[in-house]
Formats: sequence, structure tokens, C-alpha cells
Amino acid sequence: MRTAVLFFVFVLCVAAQRPFGGAIETKQALDKLTVVGSALMIAAHPDDENTAVIAYLARGKKVRTAYLSLNRGEGGQNLIGSEQGVEIGVIRTQELLAARRIDGGEQFFTRMIDFGFSKTVKETLEKWGRENVLRDMVWVIRKYRPDVIIRRFSGTPEDGHGHHQTSALLADEAFAAAADPTKFLEQLKFVEPWQAKRIVWNSFGSMRQIEAAPEQKVDRVAMDVGQYDSYLGYSYGEVAGWSRSQHKSQAMGAAERKGSQVNYFTLIKGDKPEKDLFDGIDTTWNRVPDGARVGELLGKAAKEFDGSKPAAVLPHLTEACRLLAGRTDHYSVLKRKDLDEAIAMVAGLWVELQADKYIAVQGTTAKIKLAAIQRGGVKASIEGVAFSGVGGVADVTPSMKLGNNAPVSVPLDWKVAVDAPLTQPYYMMEARGEAMFKVSDMGLLGLPQSPAPVVATVKLNVDGTSIELYRELTHRYVDRGVGELTRPVTIVPPVSVRLALDALVFPGVEARKVEVILKANLANSAGSLKLVVPAGWRTEPSTVDFAIKSVEEEKTLSFVVTPPSSESSGTLTAVATVGGREVKQGTRVIQYPHIPPQTLAPEAKAKLVRFTGKNLAKRVGYVMGAGDEVPDALRQLGSEVILLGEQELTTGDLSLYDAIVTGVRAYNTRPDLRANAQRIFDEYVAKGGTYIVQYNVQEGGFFGGDPSLLGKVGPYPMTISRDRVTDELAVMQAPKPDHRLLQYPNQIGTKDFEGWVQERGLYYANKWDEKYEPLFSAADPGEKPLLGGTLYAKYGKGHYVFTGLAMFRQLPAGVPGAFRLFANFLSVGKN
Repeated sequence: MRTAVLFFVFVLCVAAQRPFGGAIETKQALDKLTVVGSALMIAAHPDDENTAVIAYLARGKKVRTAYLSLNRGEGGQNLIGSEQGVEIGVIRTQELLAARRIDGGEQFFTRMIDFGFSKTVKETLEKWGRENVLRDMVWVIRKYRPDVIIRRFSGTPEDGHGHHQTSALLADEAFAAAADPTKFLEQLKFVEPWQAKRIVWNSFGSMRQIEAAPEQKVDRVAMDVGQYDSYLGYSYGEVAGWSRSQHKSQAMGAAERKGSQVNYFTLIKGDKPEKDLFDGIDTTWNRVPDGARVGELLGKAAKEFDGSKPAAVLPHLTEACRLLAGRTDHYSVLKRKDLDEAIAMVAGLWVELQADKYIAVQGTTAKIKLAAIQRGGVKASIEGVAFSGVGGVADVTPSMKLGNNAPVSVPLDWKVAVDAPLTQPYYMMEARGEAMFKVSDMGLLGLPQSPAPVVATVKLNVDGTSIELYRELTHRYVDRGVGELTRPVTIVPPVSVRLALDALVFPGVEARKVEVILKANLANSAGSLKLVVPAGWRTEPSTVDFAIKSVEEEKTLSFVVTPPSSESSGTLTAVATVGGREVKQGTRVIQYPHIPPQTLAPEAKAKLVRFTGKNLAKRVGYVMGAGDEVPDALRQLGSEVILLGEQELTTGDLSLYDAIVTGVRAYNTRPDLRANAQRIFDEYVAKGGTYIVQYNVQEGGFFGGDPSLLGKVGPYPMTISRDRVTDELAVMQAPKPDHRLLQYPNQIGTKDFEGWVQERGLYYANKWDEKYEPLFSAADPGEKPLLGGTLYAKYGKGHYVFTGLAMFRQLPAGVPGAFRLFANFLSVGKN
């Protein structure tokens, strides 16, 4: 029973909104039923996958195809907003799921966290732990049972990233370990050892070297993934471009390529293929015990399918369904679920479990319903509905006939328990490590996302045959500007609590106001709020009472927090008491047009930092780029920060600002900044202003884009590279320790580079005019020092600073030395 539940959870979340519908979707589903084969691609990050190969295998060859990403991309940048860390990982997870809905693949993950760019396998495995990665890879292989494993990288330093290289090296180990009954014995309670037929490398880049040396013997096969599919109306290369373009947070928009696209696959281990990846692998129903007749029936259904008369193939499908009844082997169980869905498609059956609201509050009763309609002119009825998930919904046996094109619904009550788990990604429910999530429930391990809080197993009778459909609870609504949409249903507390900032910094002994935002999820919510702080810190008042009348109404409550006289750090927690229970969680919704809204339940806490620092810049103009949280950090330094738009950059009085700062990737994303760059230099900096430019990305070449975007990033010639220092502990040396930017108003020393997170900096300059002065030298282990991380220059009467230091990470994280250094940048014109 446990194994069945695990299997259900494992495949549940891959069925979602589909980009192809009607006869196209049905034909694809019927064709896939005839193929009993699978492939698993393995790489390191979201956007590492080859979407053309996935699209060709899944939608062309109709084999079950999945992508295993070792992490969720938490260490990457964000081109569309300010989310970082686990939050950008949530976005990138959903972008992968959006891509898979297009290219037809499935998606899995290990528990590893992307800790940022890594230059070596050694560092990667020191952070992750070899056995941790291998264990999770083996788990997915044993659950998924691929015939062919495809690694995306070579396993050599040519891969350019320690994570990439690790994914290939450990894929080879996992290929063997998954079949070894002595490895990871705890998994064998739920799965069996599995030996894939072969593991191959989807060669790229270095393949040119192989082709240039024909005398070098390489076992490889070629596959044209650019073939045209007349049913889809696209080539698999076009589908791949559409799929890859879902990685919007990483600026991965791709061309929908037409024409031949030959990919090569080099054998690493296993049986040698001659012409095809699946040579020697029986992908027909003959591999399934007593499966020949089932395969024959499914083949007839696929061949005879007519989009104008879909129900005509129903007899073939229902007979195959009866033959599979009661079977417990892997392929029969897997295909039976797909077959039941195919029967619903050809019968014109639509079934959905709906909630009248998208939030359900702990300790209340929510209204939900089962909605269904039959539009295929067949005999169909609902025989029963069973529910799983967090509980609170009673099973029903309505025995309702479904008339043709006549909607029916079954109203239900969902009693949400007072202690029902709040909605958030399953991998965030337990305390995580620096480089690895903790997931105790083996049923969730590997999944891309959490199952819905309520899942219905709907039992139907279609033309005398019983089928089961699994439906997750969803909320369907109409957006007047867009149309009909759906979104996940989330469990929330009666009142959500959040702090305005994740880090509260005090550069002196002065007390400051700290704001807490309360949001009512129930009408007439009332209670009290307090702040819990470490010894030596004081808050006034001790508690604040509140009463909020309307649902979704927010109220901001203020406290005065006084830091200790000496430097200190700790954690502040906001705690609301409502109806005799304490609430410490907020409700954080991440919402973008290209992904479903994602709900997190972060604890309402903030890092407290008391340090000694001065900032002389009172008024700062900020040119927001891709999105960051630096403006809030600068306000904590005492600056008034004004966000500058196109009008301010074009015609505004720039002399009003003590300093102007550009946000991350501002030159990449703001045409108005590029158009007015010379005005900033001539009318602001030259007349005494201070201009600080944070990192931008040099476009062009392999990565695409316009290489001219950074032509005016500085007042003198400068070339931005992809150089970086990934070791956040790298020694920072100053060529000129007495440089004005390192002495006033804060004396910068070794201590100021302690406690940095993820990296020192990225996208450094590698060429610059002699008028620039490098401020720092730093290097990753075993590499030459880089000087282009921070450059200073005088321009006219003013000052220019370019910095690739990762201030966009350090300042929101409350790193004291980063605040002191940035204050010096801001204050240079006051020296």
C-alpha cells in the first residue's frame, strides 16, 4: 500500500496545464500509450537541459522522458524581480515545469541547494557531500526506471562549472549504484534496484574536437531533433525554443529553430547502440508480461483515431483497460493511469475539484465541489470520490449519471484543521542546511513541488468500464483583464505576520522604528503583537493590540527598537497572538504572469545587526535594473532613496542627489539609462556628482544579446567580462590601503569582509583605461588575483565607482562590512 501511495505522489504533479489541446493532445496521449520506454536526462541547474532532445524523445519518439536537475538554481541571478536564494529557486522550479508542459517531459530534483557559481568539483562536493548527491540521484533512477540515461555534461573542466562537472561524474556512478542492491538500503523498502541499458553524453562543444579527429574512435549515435511533426504543426526544434524561453528569470529567450538539428550521443557505459539511443531495448508492450494483446489494442486505438469522432476508439481502450485491471507490475500500473486519462479524453470527460476561494484558513470550513461534464455522447457516471491530503473531506459515493453536455457538481465541505500545515514548498518545511534541503518524507523526495492540500480520486464508469482520475484541488476564477484562470489553493493562518525587512541594521546606538505588517485572512481578526529580541536589545511598547475588520485588509504596527551600546547581532521575531494561539508565519506570494502563483510561509523574523558605521550621503537617486533590494538597505544607512525613472534621467535635476546608484543589470535592462548615460557623466559627475555602477552582464558571443549595451557603462573605456570570485571567503587585498574610498568615513579593513555570503563578486572588468584605479585584488583558490572587481575614477569634479562586488546579496543579508564599504562609495563626494 505504501509503495502505491509513493508512486501516486511521484507522478501526480507532472500532470498540469497543457499547451496542446483537443485532437492534438489526444493523439499524443494515444501514441504514447503504445510505447513502453523511458529516458532520463541529468544535469545541474534549471536551464541546463537540452529542450530539443526532450521534445524529440517525449513528443516525437513518444518515450517517457524526464529531466533531473541537481538543484533549483537558488544561486542564480534574477532578471525579472528582486527574489534571491530559495525564492528564485521557487521561480526557476516553476519555469522548469512550464518548460516541461511544452516539451512533454517530466521534472525531478535532488535536495541539493545551488550555493552559487563553483569552479571545481572539489568545492561542489565539499559543500554538497558526494553521498548526499548520489543517494538522491539513485532514488530518482530507481523510482523512474529509465532505459537510457543522458548526461548533459562531459564530466571534465571544459564544463565550465563545478556543478556541471559533478552532475556528469555522479551520473556515471548512479548508473551503476542504482542497480546495486547493497547501495542505499533504506530506499529498498519502497523501490527496487534498477539497471538502465546505457548512459550516454549528449555531446556539445567538445564534439567539434571529436569530429576534427576522425582517427579517434568514439562510440556515438546521431539523432536529428529538428524533425517536423505534422500533428503538432511544429518541428521539435521549434517546440524546444518555446520551452527554453520559459526560463524568463534567466533571460533565456530562445529562437524557435526550424530545420535539421543533429545531436550526438557518446556512449559512456552500458550496451553500445548502433544507430539509435534505444537500440536493443524493447519499447513495445512485449516487454510486459501478457502485454501483447494490450499493445495490439492500444495500437489500433492510436491508428484508428479520428479527431472528429474520438469516441470511436473507446472500445479498444476499454478492453485494454479491463486487461490491465489488477496488475501490479511497474509498466501496467504506470500505463493504466495514462490509459484512464486517455479514456476520459476520447469520451469528452472533464472533471475538476474546485475551491470557491484560493485560500483556506486554518480552523475553518472551506467550500469545495467536484465539477464534471461529459461531452462525447457516451454512457458515463460518477461512482465515488475518495480524498487524500491534509484531511477534512469525507469520501462520497454519489453514483451520478453524466448526461451529454450537462454539467454536474457535488458540493463538499472541507474542514481545515487548526494545525493543518501551512502551504509552502515541501522542501522548505524543515530546517535546511547551507547547501542541502531536509526532506524526511520519502514520498516527496524528488518531486518538483508539493501536492495540493486535497486530492480527489474520482471513480467513474465509462461504457461499462471502471476508470480512476486524480484531481488536485484548484481555484478557478475570472480575471477581467485576462479571462478565466486557475491557481493553486493554499492553507494560511488566521492572520499573516511579516516584517518589512529581512535584515535590520543599526549603524550606531540610535533607536529606530521597526514595522510589522499584519494581514487578516479572517474577518474581524483581533489579538496582540509582540517582538522577541535578544538580550541587550529593547523594544517599546512590549505589546500592541490590533483589530482588523475585513479579509485581506492589512495593518502596519510600529515598535521602537533600541540596540545595545556595543556591536551585536541576533534575531528578531514578530509573534501575533490570535484566539489564544501564537502565529509567527507570514504569507509570501510570488506571482509572475508566466508561472502559477507560489505561496511560501516564512517565519516573521529578521536578522539584527548593530555595527559602527557612517554615511554622509543624505539623498540618493537609484536606477533600478533587473530588480534588487539595495534601496531598502541604503535607507537603513540613513539615506533618502528616490527611484529614478525615464523622466528624471532625461530632464530631471540630477544635482539634487549626493550620489546616483544603478541597480544590478541596469544597463542591460534600461534603454533610458543607456540613452542618458553621457548626460549623467557630463551634467552630473563632471560637476561634482558621485555615480556608482553595480554589475552588468556583457552580452554577445555564445550567450547571445547585444554586445554594445555596456558601451557607456563608465566615463572612460572599460570592458566587462565574465570573471568572478566565487569564494566568499577569498582574501581581499587593497593595492592602495590608504585610498580615500577605504579610509573615509569608515576605515575598511579585514573584518569588513567577514560574513559575506555566496560570493565576493561577479562580472568583473578585465580591461580598463589607466584613469581607473583598482581598489581590491582577490582570487579563487589556485587562480590568479583579479583586480577588476571595483574601479574608481575621477571625472571632472566628480567621482565614478564601478563595482562587481555582490552588494545586492550582502546588503539585504545584513553584512556589516558591506554597509560600511558602500557608505564610503556614497560618501566619496563629501570627503
